[in-house]
Amino acid sequence: MWESKYLGLDRGFKGQISTFSSVISTANQKKEAAENRSSPTHLVFPNIKNVRDLPPISLDVRQKQRISTDPLSSEMKAPVLPEPILPVQPKTMKDFLEDVEKAKSSGDWKTVYDFYLTTFDSFPELSAAFKKDASASNTIEDSGINAKFVNAVYDALPNTPQDIQKTVLKGIINSLLQEWKGPRTKDDLRAYFILLQNPQFNNTSTYVIYAHLLRQTASLVEADHHFLAHWFKKLSQKRFKPLVERLLQFISLRLFPAKPEEFPPISKCSWWIPSASKVLALLNTANNLVHPPLIPYTDFYNSTLDHIDLMEEYHTWQSFGNSHRFSFCQYPFVISIAAKKIIIQRDSEQQMISIARQSLVDKVSRRQRPDMNMLFLNMKVRRTHLVSDSLDELTRKRADLKKKLKVTFVGEAGLDMGGLTKEWFLLLIRQIFHPDYGMFTYHKDSYCHWFSSFKCDNYSEFRLVGIYAQLMGLAVYNSITLDIRFPPCCYKKLLSPPIVPSDQNTPVGICSVTTDDLCQIMPELAHGLSELLSYEGNVEEDFYSTFQVFQEEFGIIKSYNLKPGGDKIPVTNQNRKEYVQLYIDFLLNKSIYKQFAAFYYGFHSVCASNALMLLRPEEVEILVCGSPELDMHALQRSTQYDGYAKTDLTIRYFWDVVLGFPLDLQKKLLHFTTGSDRVPVGGMADLNFKISKNETSTNWLPVAHTCFNQLCLPPYKSKKDLKQKLIIGISNSEGFGLE
Repeated sequence: MWESKYLGLDRGFKGQISTFSSVISTANQKKEAAENRSSPTHLVFPNIKNVRDLPPISLDVRQKQRISTDPLSSEMKAPVLPEPILPVQPKTMKDFLEDVEKAKSSGDWKTVYDFYLTTFDSFPELSAAFKKDASASNTIEDSGINAKFVNAVYDALPNTPQDIQKTVLKGIINSLLQEWKGPRTKDDLRAYFILLQNPQFNNTSTYVIYAHLLRQTASLVEADHHFLAHWFKKLSQKRFKPLVERLLQFISLRLFPAKPEEFPPISKCSWWIPSASKVLALLNTANNLVHPPLIPYTDFYNSTLDHIDLMEEYHTWQSFGNSHRFSFCQYPFVISIAAKKIIIQRDSEQQMISIARQSLVDKVSRRQRPDMNMLFLNMKVRRTHLVSDSLDELTRKRADLKKKLKVTFVGEAGLDMGGLTKEWFLLLIRQIFHPDYGMFTYHKDSYCHWFSSFKCDNYSEFRLVGIYAQLMGLAVYNSITLDIRFPPCCYKKLLSPPIVPSDQNTPVGICSVTTDDLCQIMPELAHGLSELLSYEGNVEEDFYSTFQVFQEEFGIIKSYNLKPGGDKIPVTNQNRKEYVQLYIDFLLNKSIYKQFAAFYYGFHSVCASNALMLLRPEEVEILVCGSPELDMHALQRSTQYDGYAKTDLTIRYFWDVVLGFPLDLQKKLLHFTTGSDRVPVGGMADLNFKISKNETSTNWLPVAHTCFNQLCLPPYKSKKDLKQKLIIGISNSEGFGLE
């Protein structure tokens, strides 16, 4: 039946796809019914205990699980199962390429046609064609597949006659149908791995077949998923990236089809998107297993999701978690930072409204006159006592932290429309990070701040650390970007765990750390430890170190053991890895635990939202500090003018100069005018940048009002004069957060 139906794939293909869909669906239902009546018989690796115990790839983010692949060491191999009777390998890669070249020159494609017909006819044929060794067994680090041969076959396919390409699709259909007819073999996993790389699935006309391939892959047992993730991480970036892009396109076109009639009704294929998302999770896991990753994490973003009802997705996830109700929030790596910011802002707005409403109800219930000020977090501070007043206000109004922030400087007239709030943030951060307070240390070689490890029991200083964390939380909730530099490790610790544990005895802010994390803060020390690990001489005799570290605190050298009796345990070639790991853990976790715990609780006292569980550490940093990616053309398009028109000569000079600046001067300009050299999540347009005419002498330098992102520019008469004055102005302004 299938042969006669699919030999003419060029005619009536849509109808055939629909028929295929119904046949596969029927097969699915029968298989699922059979599985419900008896125990599964398709486990590929029943004897691997470590693999069977792994958490599912499709994580319940709300339970703060993370994919752990630690038990899957590279040495671990799958047990040898009885080998199925496999076809003989038909051709070598060299034979195939020679056949293709002969076909191109002669026009006779029969030999190539026969190869594709045989190879894609079944899973056993597919495995036999591409296995490096007919007797090879699957291992976690090696699929046993000749990747170069697979690439050659797929690279040649688009340039073959149409009947060959249709023959491949027909074979895949037959293979997928056969997969529902009995227990699988260990070679089937290789077949899924190979088929997912097929470039034919870029074409929407193949989406029904692709959807069923994704469904079968998504329904594999967890042990198989972990094998696939490790195999995918071995692909080159050139091969890996198209797999991700293909899945993202599949999801986008299913959500917003250009031709709705091209696909089955959404009611009949509601499993398409969940299946694609789960396979995409395998690729995301593979990407995270490699350092550096194959592609940036942002390449997994699906910007199409920016246009769906994000809050409905979020509320579905909040209500049902990872149950039968699908939500994209189960797979947060596909949600862009812009979309996550919208979710966080709307979630915070709802919390603000809820808390403000409760305050209003409490007032009315006590028969007191409502006051509009009670709807806001009102900060009244003196400039001369900025830190102490802010500490007192935030402590006293702890219950109001999730209300909209409004700042008043005592003795100054003015309504806070956003400018005073931003000024308060900038001034307060500047003072908190002053060396006099001693709670943060600035590292000049890495241009970042870190927590001082001085042992201090002064409660007010721990409050200061917590207050800065509250400022970070308030900044996120009030859409203010802060100009401060913490290393990425800080944000990783902030999400450990992503929500405050109910048990107050649970350690917080503790995460696994490596030399890479240390290098972001203390690059010289990290380099020294790396050299210790690679030292080829006798470590014990040449370094004469023990499991003990020394720190200077207020002019006094203090020693700390990295493990019990560490001062008596020498560092040797055999235990140096343990020494380095304990040393890094001491510096980044244990020595600053109390300080960071205050920081952790301060941040989460404001940002106590499940939406935080959607974020990567890098995304938290972007929300707090903005993005380092500058687009000055976008800034030019969104700039507003006061006293100038965009066609005025001075403005034309200005943009000619700025667009020609090197990146460091463009950052200085942004810092000079906004108080930060980074861009809000929403891009340059969110800066509300304004250039105002300053009716002063052209001998004067430009002036900036950072609270309003405003540049006051005198009407310079020449481009040379404007460039000179602008460079002097932006190069001699004092930066916040830097020494």
